[in-house]
Amino acid sequence: MSLRTAVGARRRSVGVVAAAGLVMAVLSACGSSQSAGSGGNVVATGAPVPLVVYSAQGYDQAMVTAFQKATGIPTKLVDDSTGPLLARVQAERGNPQWGVLWVDGDEAFAALDQAGMLVKNFEPNVQLNTAGQAVVPKDKSYVPTGLTVTAALVYDASKTANPPTSWQDLLSPAWKGAVGMNDPAVSGPTYPFVAGMFNQLGGDSQGEAFYSSLKSNGLHVFQTNGDTLHALQTGQIKVALIQSSAGIAAGIKDKNIKTTYLPKVTSLPSVIGIDGKVSAQEQAEAEKFASFVLSPKGQEVMLTGDRNGDSLYWPIVQGVTPDPELPALASVPTQAIDPYVWGPKEGTVNTWFTNTIVH
Repeated sequence: MSLRTAVGARRRSVGVVAAAGLVMAVLSACGSSQSAGSGGNVVATGAPVPLVVYSAQGYDQAMVTAFQKATGIPTKLVDDSTGPLLARVQAERGNPQWGVLWVDGDEAFAALDQAGMLVKNFEPNVQLNTAGQAVVPKDKSYVPTGLTVTAALVYDASKTANPPTSWQDLLSPAWKGAVGMNDPAVSGPTYPFVAGMFNQLGGDSQGEAFYSSLKSNGLHVFQTNGDTLHALQTGQIKVALIQSSAGIAAGIKDKNIKTTYLPKVTSLPSVIGIDGKVSAQEQAEAEKFASFVLSPKGQEVMLTGDRNGDSLYWPIVQGVTPDPELPALASVPTQAIDPYVWGPKEGTVNTWFTNTIVH
């Protein structure tokens, strides 16, 4: 695994403690003097200014390079893990230094939108497929760029011939002590998984009951995708519940590692938000960047820039084909949860999980 791939894997398991803090902080900033940019498709005719891109995507350097070459717009990439980037956005909310934020998961973007920090009413002029349309916010305050799902069920077919086929199966004696997942207070993709279970089971109390039952049945909680996969590969657990791209990547390296999807898994979009406080010139450049990402050239970069990690996603642009290692998205039983409902709950749910399930 290359250094960049290793870093990309870490990003997909990055802590969301900072993200939870962001939710609280930006919501409390709603009464500040900041107001959202609302003029999507801004036209600026001045000289190019550097476009600053905060990103945790494994293909971000390749994208920035391709965008700068195609447009001549000077582009500065700040490449880091999701948690530190969200903490940086929080710290800079009085004087933002970013033009584009690009990370996985839309809950934090919903919080930024509610705090009036994002450009509204802009979406690139592309045709999205049904799955893509399902994760576009009503006020068009952020731009989905692709999908993974959480949590996929990952297992070793050489050791486990008949994996679970429903979430309730995980609570049966047959899987006692055999199931592992990441900690949502540490792993970025895991809070949407937890929130998705709460959502499909009918609410907070039903979700808490499910995870409490998992704990009673011997649930193992690890910090990151890598830790949970290591536990699977060493036989400590038989089933790993992690982000789909991490499971598929593990299966590319070891053909015994299989990824399947219980009904239902939660859509996890990669998302671009545009800072509503930057100059009209940088805002126009940011809109060009988002449009480039969803263009044929940009989609080619996304699909090839991190083949052992973030490139293992389902495109949301009509006519774009995913990596052949992925099943057809139509065959994956997915749900899209409302980030405006579940984003503000992130801190509360993670605190409950830490106090009740982890400890």
